[in-house]
Amino acid sequence: MARVSASTQLEKIRAARIKLEKEEQRLMSRNHDKVLTQIVQLAHSAGLSAEQIAAALGGKSKSKAAKSAAAKAPKAKRATAGRKVAPKYRDPANPAQTWTGRGRTPAWVQALQAAGQLATAEIKAG
Repeated sequence: MARVSASTQLEKIRAARIKLEKEEQRLMSRNHDKVLTQIVQLAHSAGLSAEQIAAALGGKSKSKAAKSAAAKAPKAKRATAGRKVAPKYRDPANPAQTWTGRGRTPAWVQALQAAGQLATAEIKAG
């Protein structure tokens, strides 16, 4: 019996793998084409546009992309950003507690809002 070298065996295996990968791609492509044809037929019968389908898949139409770019643009800072401001509300039950109207809403403000009495806690500008 003649012996086949390891390098020759490796070359044969690599060639077979390449052939199998090409066959896999061909079969997948054929399957994809069938599925795409079905999708297109369903979309046409339902009256869907390509933009609607792209939006459902998470794609962005040009108008949405423009909106997204505008939304990512840096916003102009307010003149009062990062500065201390006078409080707007005072807790009627505990006058030492105040709230500026910024940040997390305190529990006492939430309770007043729920009762519809937040206006009673407003600090009048003097």
